[in-house]
Amino acid sequence: MEASFLNDVLTGLSGSPKSLPSKYFYDATGSALFDKITELEEYYPTRTELQIMRENIDAIGASLGEELAIIEYGSGSSTKTRMILEHIPPGSTYVPIDISGVHLNQVADGLTADYPDLHVIPVHADYTTPVDLPEFDGRRVVYFPGSTIGNFRPANATRFLKRMHTIVGDDGGAIIGVDLKKDPEVLLNAYDDASGVTAEFNLNLLARINRELAADFDLDGFAHRAIYDEDEGRIEMHLVSRKAQTVRVADRAFRFERGEYVHTENSYKYGIDQFSELARGADFWVEQVWTDKRSWFALFLLHAKQAEV
Repeated sequence: MEASFLNDVLTGLSGSPKSLPSKYFYDATGSALFDKITELEEYYPTRTELQIMRENIDAIGASLGEELAIIEYGSGSSTKTRMILEHIPPGSTYVPIDISGVHLNQVADGLTADYPDLHVIPVHADYTTPVDLPEFDGRRVVYFPGSTIGNFRPANATRFLKRMHTIVGDDGGAIIGVDLKKDPEVLLNAYDDASGVTAEFNLNLLARINRELAADFDLDGFAHRAIYDEDEGRIEMHLVSRKAQTVRVADRAFRFERGEYVHTENSYKYGIDQFSELARGADFWVEQVWTDKRSWFALFLLHAKQAEV
């Protein structure tokens, strides 16, 4: 993990513009900060997705069929995951995949204790790369909530969905949370809250690099910035250098000019037709879409189909 983390950081900071992979936000501190973000008034995605699930969970569960294997990208023990598990048949299988082994094992142990009829098979891996899964029975359905699909550029999202298709097979499916396009002011407030929690979350990435990779980032020397690129249909999160400075990571030195930014995250927003087309490019067809009354967020139920030869 440390070697790949270091390589990704060195590669990103060597680019122009500089960047850092958003998947490294979620150490213990970052995960706790993100939990705080989800409770903020400005941050609508989590509570909106939960509302959709509460209103439609019976239909969602019934649509998945019998003899199920739920594969979750990013293991979760939150309300959303448990709602799914409580609406699938006894004897089903749950396969959480997570890059954090400690978190993964805690989740697996907790769910095994709480759901004795559930077969829990944790897989320690980075789900953004090809993953080899152990053998298990049941129709495979990937559960990928929280609009994380928006962190991928569209072309990369298609490749990611194609790997998902390979994992679930031609009879499999997926439930994917997708943040929909809306008023840019709503989006910007969600990613730049008044209390500064998102800024702290973004800056924690530098703090993690300091802790784990022998770096010397001055956290006071960088500021959080969120912008909405309407042409690309995405929120961008940046860390902007407040001054000219040099930062060392391991044995490498990186020069920052005042105002230079490090791109830390994209969050693409889709229209329903737009995401449906993207899914079709990975040989998934849309079986059902559930949205809230404002159409701010959507849960897509996808069914895999055999690719044309």
